[in-house]
Amino acid sequence: MSVRIEPLSTETIAGAIALQRECYPLPFPAELLWQPEHLAQHIKVFPMGQFVAMSDETVVGSSSTLIISEENWLSRSDWETTTGGHFMKNHDPNGKTLYGMDISVHPDFRGIGVGKALYQVRFDLVQSLGLTRFGTACRIPGLRRWLDANYGDALSYCLMVANGELTDRTLTPLLRYGLRFVHVIENYMDDEESCNCTALLEWDR
Repeated sequence: MSVRIEPLSTETIAGAIALQRECYPLPFPAELLWQPEHLAQHIKVFPMGQFVAMSDETVVGSSSTLIISEENWLSRSDWETTTGGHFMKNHDPNGKTLYGMDISVHPDFRGIGVGKALYQVRFDLVQSLGLTRFGTACRIPGLRRWLDANYGDALSYCLMVANGELTDRTLTPLLRYGLRFVHVIENYMDDEESCNCTALLEWDR
């Protein structure tokens, strides 16, 4: 399957919206998914940071990013505080961290390099803009089931994934892309599978 990466446009917003529920099925909260007005604002605020993956004329992947300040990056706060919410209110053109708000790849197109390609354009953007790093907070959907069967916590789980002792369907691929695990953020967003936790990741140029 041939897939190309291109900037998000007003013409591809509807496809990116449709993609969301395919990628984040219940019990992931519907109110956390993008709406057309959100993506339209992303294009307005930071057009070069928004991408889609296209198969023919179908959106099969999407990526939303903003730039945040060093203080914001170091605060290790929840999603809303870090990003400024769905309308990207905390975008700071003078910041040094390109921050991944969201990435989605259609289930039928996983495992063929779409996610890796979307991350690569993010890494390339860090380089071209002369930023310090790319950072993101990654879902850890295997955590809930692991905690039900094991004694431990989110940090223990993430360290085991980072060391290759466990596999998480979201965290493991990102580590293979070259990101490194920094820490766990608790109460990052409502996410039952991840116990509301996230793995903070970083890529340095």
